[in-house]
Amino acid sequence: MTVSRRTFLGAALVVAVPVPALAGPAAGAGPAAGLTPNVFVRVDGRGRVVATVPRPDTGQGVRTMAAVLVAEELAVEVEDVTLEQAPGDTATYGSQAVANSTSSRQLATPLRTAAATARCLLIAAAAARWGVPAAACTARGGRVHHPGRRPLAYRDLVADAAALDPATVPVTLTPPERWRLIGRTRAGRSDARDIVTGRARYGAESAPRGSLIAVVARPPWIGAQVAAVDDGAARAVDGVVAVVRLAAPAAGQGGVAVVASSTAAALRGREALTVTWTGGTPAADSRAWLDELEAALPPAGSPVRPGGPGTAFPGAAADGGADPYLRRVYRMPLLAHAPMEPMNATAHVTADAVRVWAPVQDPGGLRTQLARSLALPEARIAVTPTLAGGAFGRRIEPDAVLEAIACSRAAGKPVSVRWTRDDDTRHDSYRPMSVHRLTAALDASGLPLTRTHEVVTWPLTVLPAFANPAVVRASGDHFPYTVPGDVSVALRPAPIRTGFWRAVYAGQFGYAEECFLSEIARHGGHDQVAFRRRLLPAGSRLHAVLDAAAAKAGPAPAGVACHLEYGSAIAVIADADPATRRVRRVTAAVDVGVPIHPSGVIAQVEGAILDAVSTVLGAQITVRDGAVVQSSFRDYAWARIGDCPDIDVIIVGSQAPIGGLGELAYPPAAAAIASALAGPEPVTGMPYGVPVG
Repeated sequence: MTVSRRTFLGAALVVAVPVPALAGPAAGAGPAAGLTPNVFVRVDGRGRVVATVPRPDTGQGVRTMAAVLVAEELAVEVEDVTLEQAPGDTATYGSQAVANSTSSRQLATPLRTAAATARCLLIAAAAARWGVPAAACTARGGRVHHPGRRPLAYRDLVADAAALDPATVPVTLTPPERWRLIGRTRAGRSDARDIVTGRARYGAESAPRGSLIAVVARPPWIGAQVAAVDDGAARAVDGVVAVVRLAAPAAGQGGVAVVASSTAAALRGREALTVTWTGGTPAADSRAWLDELEAALPPAGSPVRPGGPGTAFPGAAADGGADPYLRRVYRMPLLAHAPMEPMNATAHVTADAVRVWAPVQDPGGLRTQLARSLALPEARIAVTPTLAGGAFGRRIEPDAVLEAIACSRAAGKPVSVRWTRDDDTRHDSYRPMSVHRLTAALDASGLPLTRTHEVVTWPLTVLPAFANPAVVRASGDHFPYTVPGDVSVALRPAPIRTGFWRAVYAGQFGYAEECFLSEIARHGGHDQVAFRRRLLPAGSRLHAVLDAAAAKAGPAPAGVACHLEYGSAIAVIADADPATRRVRRVTAAVDVGVPIHPSGVIAQVEGAILDAVSTVLGAQITVRDGAVVQSSFRDYAWARIGDCPDIDVIIVGSQAPIGGLGELAYPPAAAAIASALAGPEPVTGMPYGVPVG
């Protein structure tokens, strides 16, 4: 008997588009539809509060964040908010991209305003019925209250409120001193029960009934193309419906798809294919790529001098006139995204429309992209984003969707393309390799006077803008300390697909910079925390998070790192045993301005820390004989339960605006962990203590 995941679990247990104006009512608004003053919030005829979430949830908890914001402004509990996922439609919902840690920053005010508009309309309707000033009424617990009068439930007011013109009712947001939920609630994820009981529908489970299944025979080495296909044996497999040649890039990465009535039949059909491949780089080797990047560093010159060329170093006389400086080279490997849910997408192509169901990071942007590439009006394309089992930048790319569209067009039915774990690992868009040379001039006490950071890396092939070294530097260089210096970036053509990976280039720049700072501090005999406090600018938000982390972690930590990006600040302190390579404890203190959903803040920091544990302890992608060596979690060494350290996350309050978080913790966590593992030894790359490349 076949048992579905849902049955098993049930038995066992990045260009922002402005958000549209909120003044006008949504289409279909009116008494019959309940109260629908805008596209984000409605109160139906039964008084039920419904929030439309404009961005997908890829594990970061954006749905719960929306529920907290709406519940706060409509004076109900988080569990009283019903959540609906918006389809891909930027004209209606604004930017729908889950990228660059922008969801909280860009959605908080529109969602609060949307819910506050509904609340103010309900209060106005109650005040009119009672003949009292609206200012004398309050909303609480799904009712409108007035002293001396019996409260009116929202369901009794929606018709009157829907008849009002939202433009005539002043809208006020709940002030922070009256918040019950924002920054205070410890509620878990709104969809947690559905996830753990199997009711939540992810991408592959969202295909319409009767969909066919497709798997793809993919290039056996980098850049290979199909020269010939013998598909006779594949077509003879029971259940196989079609064999489709996929041309890159119009139909994804290229290959040969086998479409069948079941996953098992599709896999058997793929095994029966005989494909002749040509072109590409069958001799490619990632060790050679990394050596080539290091060889492209400019010749090592004289140390950076604080007063420019020809000036003397303070402290030069202390060591007989020699220039006191440190120089280190750091080598960074390829990394795969490895989301727990491999890539997948379902498409149904008909004579006059295209429908897509997929776990994607930008449904609105995808819809626009498909309209352009398919030469169809956007109105004829529907993109339904599903819950995603992780993304980390990978699902911003449309290759799985393009494969599904090509297969559906050939089969004449809806087709769900499924990537195996091996497919996902060996045909990713990887985090680029890079080599970093850092040089610091030191004063007599071992403090850095100036610094140079020279980087050679690859652009992101998924976005042409990253062919510009200035864009790469802007993505990666967030050095927060008062040490003057120069950062230079040189790009070499990428010999493999590269794409967005959590924190993008900051994960490499920040790792090298913080590991280097830790070594400078050890070289000068400085306490790691005090050393950084001295170098941070006065009034930096990093002072507060660094002090909070240090107070929790205890004295004289070996692994310390800070990061300031996305409008947020974080300090991470790691304790590890170099002899056993065991990361014992990681302490992080984070300032995100307003922590909308505190337990969500903690979860995101914990997730980034575990990514850091994984990549520092050994996870990397290598290429030998033209092909990616790693194929699954059996050899792409992601952290297991036994590798998980004790983690403490401290939320530090501030008056800063809402900041981003999803990518914030990874760069400093990786650097702090590597430095803690190194002890007195220098860090020379990532993974720490493992040959890179």
